[in-house]
Amino acid sequence: MTTEPAITVSEKYLHDIKRKLSDYETLINVSSIISSTLKLDDLMNLVMEKAKQELDAEACSILFYNKDTDKLEFEVALCSEDCASDILKKKIVLDMGQGIAGWVAVNLKPLVINDVSSDSRFFADADKLTGFITKSIIAVPLVGRGGLIGVAELINPRKTDYDIEVFNILCGQFAIAIENALFHREVVEQEKLKQELDIAAALQKSFLPELPVFGKGNVLVSAVNIPAKQVGGDLYDFIVTSDDKIGVFIGDVSGKGVSGALYMAKIISDFRYIAMQSDSPGIAFNRLNAMLTNAPRGMFLTAVYIIADVNTGELRAAVAGHPPFLRISNEGVYVEDLLGAPPIGILPVEYPLTIMHLKKGDRLLIFTDGVYEAKNKDGFRIGFDAFVDFVSKNKDEENLIKMVTDYVESFSEGVERADDITLLEVKWLG
Repeated sequence: MTTEPAITVSEKYLHDIKRKLSDYETLINVSSIISSTLKLDDLMNLVMEKAKQELDAEACSILFYNKDTDKLEFEVALCSEDCASDILKKKIVLDMGQGIAGWVAVNLKPLVINDVSSDSRFFADADKLTGFITKSIIAVPLVGRGGLIGVAELINPRKTDYDIEVFNILCGQFAIAIENALFHREVVEQEKLKQELDIAAALQKSFLPELPVFGKGNVLVSAVNIPAKQVGGDLYDFIVTSDDKIGVFIGDVSGKGVSGALYMAKIISDFRYIAMQSDSPGIAFNRLNAMLTNAPRGMFLTAVYIIADVNTGELRAAVAGHPPFLRISNEGVYVEDLLGAPPIGILPVEYPLTIMHLKKGDRLLIFTDGVYEAKNKDGFRIGFDAFVDFVSKNKDEENLIKMVTDYVESFSEGVERADDITLLEVKWLG
């Protein structure tokens, strides 16, 4: 039987082996932590707490790089005093190159400073505000696939027997994990926003008439409303003001998206209340304008309100800064640019009243500016005159609204719509 020869190793060699095993164990533990969550706040707190524990540090922090401001901002600060963490997050912002963290962010190199008092790069204002005393710092850049994410710092580490390369590897893994967590948070927030917009779109739609077609007596009204986004600022309504009169209302709120949708909901509620109290469009607009004079800055409404006598074809109309509409007859297409006043919600003015009469077969086509301001891939708009020409060529079509809608969508195919599209057609059948 043979025996294996004894091998003698030095204490230093054994110490180095033990340290490497410890480093590998730390790497495995941190990898496990990184894989355990996609919640950004939990991830950062878990990893930094582990790093703080491994190096027996008094405090640690992560500063995120804000690309919009080109500055470093405290995202995580772990220390014994919660108030110190709050002060750092709320009051300390570093320029790129400022302080040790700023130097690391610019140069993308780690720094080990054993005595900050002898280093001119040290930013002492943080200690002055918090009362914390910084003696030494380990600062490492967090660099992901998309570039600089931020800087991780360990403050006053008591353990000096560490391998900075292992720390760099940990921070590299951590940076990628942060990127993944940020992406996950963005996806979750986008999905949440989408759900909220879906709800908002359904609520907004509920404010419009249940059906886009309405008829009474000799008057038939049709409408189409296509928001540029999920929600929009265009609105329309049909009102039965008396046994022989109906009101037709179309408007365009200055704001788009959610702000426009919220303002639109208020306006249509106020309008319905006012419209039932007066059979004069001018008076209705005067009252609506008075109610909206305290509108949020920059918010206003362009609108047309017409009350039609379903027996005689008499129309009473008021215009508030809205584009002209078209009157279509057997003789041709005419632009009706009625005397009006500024948009509602801007100035305390009186809205004039215009009286018109429709003949058999006459139609009105009323629309928002999104119809003729639609752009194509080359950046050209349809234009008001070209839109009128299109209507003139197709004035005898039975479903004119659909033809116009198809024309606008075909013209702007492949281009993200910038404005809502709303059309109303009023037909006189008498």
